[in-house]
Amino acid sequence: MTAEAVEASPRQGVTASGDGPLRIALLTYKGNPFCGGQGVYVRHLSRELVRLGHTVEVIGSQPYPVLDEGEELRGLSLTEIASLDLYRSPDPFRTPKREEYRDWIDALEVATMWTGGFPEPLTFSLRARRTLAARRGDFDVVHDNQTLGYGLLGGPRALGAPLVTTIHHPITVDRRLDLDAAADWKRRASVRRWYGFTRMQKRVARRLPSVLTVSGTSRREIVEHLGVREDRVRVVHIGADTDLWSPDPSVAEVPGRIVTTSSADVPLKGLVFLIEALAKLRTEHPAAHLVVVGKRAEDGPVAQAIERYGLAGAVEFVKGVTDAELVDLYRSAQVACVPSLYEGFSLPAAEGMATGTPLVATTGGAIPEVAGPDGETCLAVPTGDAGALAAALGRMFGDPGLRARLGAAGRARVLDRFTWARAAQGTAELYREALARQGAARR
Repeated sequence: MTAEAVEASPRQGVTASGDGPLRIALLTYKGNPFCGGQGVYVRHLSRELVRLGHTVEVIGSQPYPVLDEGEELRGLSLTEIASLDLYRSPDPFRTPKREEYRDWIDALEVATMWTGGFPEPLTFSLRARRTLAARRGDFDVVHDNQTLGYGLLGGPRALGAPLVTTIHHPITVDRRLDLDAAADWKRRASVRRWYGFTRMQKRVARRLPSVLTVSGTSRREIVEHLGVREDRVRVVHIGADTDLWSPDPSVAEVPGRIVTTSSADVPLKGLVFLIEALAKLRTEHPAAHLVVVGKRAEDGPVAQAIERYGLAGAVEFVKGVTDAELVDLYRSAQVACVPSLYEGFSLPAAEGMATGTPLVATTGGAIPEVAGPDGETCLAVPTGDAGALAAALGRMFGDPGLRARLGAAGRARVLDRFTWARAAQGTAELYREALARQGAARR
């Protein structure tokens, strides 16, 4: 598609038959790719949709999305909807000054935080609704990235275009795991208050006409946990940027290196079990060490485990690295590991496999759907089992042939099934189905 055609498409829009380039509003209440999978999703999906010839306007709040740039991406833009940014670093849970308040939504945002809740899904949905209402006719489809807020109800009459919603996985799963990990009743009460927004998300999800999710596991849980009708939920797998995440023999392999992507203070990620596994592993492989891509927690189960096992010199946390540095880190590892108790898809598994680095992964959630069969494309272990993790990692370290075979098979699996180009094609098909339903409803 020519640059002139891309520039024209926001004015031309989709034809009555549903053909032609689409004008897409992609909403994300938390879009920075360093904050987790939602930001990664927005960045890569928006790029590939534009490469298909569509125009995409990402509408997001703090931390603002980071989008790719280039001449071929002139149809991609960002509109910032400012919140009060109550969780920003270095002063999270801050109280805004009086002059920062602009309207009743700001007051609602602060009041929810003061009472221990998480306001961003609701308040972003209300601000996004206001933005979309003021720009009626600018978009052919609105795509919500797991906001699931009340402000996004009302259909095309309220939003100006049909709505498609991505649910990566039900946040009720995170809530359950955090409650299970809570040390006492005070912590459990705090967790329940924080996850109060999940009640809203359940109510909204049941009223959505079109839900997109990233794995068969997530689809089953959306139906079971959120009560969404099965016929309204479609799976479109996401994946890795296989041009960036690729093997490079010039990057030296570091003996004993294990790499994982995990936030230390998130029980769902299972990092504490990997720390325990590392302690067991080092009795037979003293060079074994772990590099964690994520935030170091100064206190909590992971920090306590590192101290208990004397692993301060064997565990390193890295944060804020560039894409190129992150890829080289995975290339340098002898093993990539995903120790999670649950994943709705597992981008770290797909990205690690794409570099040709052999993978040890648990069977939590949708991880097997991505990582593939045990012994063929990865070594798979039960969730929450440090002994099994240690045994699988030790097996990898002791068998160079196994590492080479699983690394090559893992990359082949990602190339065949999990790329962003395929994700964009499948997503665009759902957009056209939503438009077709809207057209049928008018007739």
